[in-house]
Amino acid sequence: MGDPQPVTIIMIEDDPGHARLIEKSIRRAGIANGITHFDNGTAALEFLGDGTVLRDQGGPVLILLDLNLTDMKGVDILARIKERPPLSLMPVIVLTTTDDKQEVARCYELGCNVYITKPLNYDSFSDAIRQLGLFLSVMQLPVLPV
Repeated sequence: MGDPQPVTIIMIEDDPGHARLIEKSIRRAGIANGITHFDNGTAALEFLGDGTVLRDQGGPVLILLDLNLTDMKGVDILARIKERPPLSLMPVIVLTTTDDKQEVARCYELGCNVYITKPLNYDSFSDAIRQLGLFLSVMQLPVLPV
């Protein structure tokens, strides 16, 4: 069994405070992977394109997606990612303050892999992200086909 390839984390989060806290908590969990941060869905989708840029990077990709963005709905981004091979292979973790049961169901229907509600309390939020970091350190991800 070969060494696992480094996973690139794409974070789509428009709240700068949440973005800093997510990255800090992931780092505290011992995850040193590259994190590419986008503060809006339009720029993230342009970067993801048809997957060519990511395929050229060579390693697997994981997306952390906030649903409440200023320029577009996170569910629309999720739908666009999951309808485009090879992007559709990328695991998407929805990380949002929304805990509406219909919204949760919709995200799973569209193909999200994990749905995490951000706790409103700072310490709880930080702990949830730390646990996410531990989860990321053990999960297996697909490499995009060449």
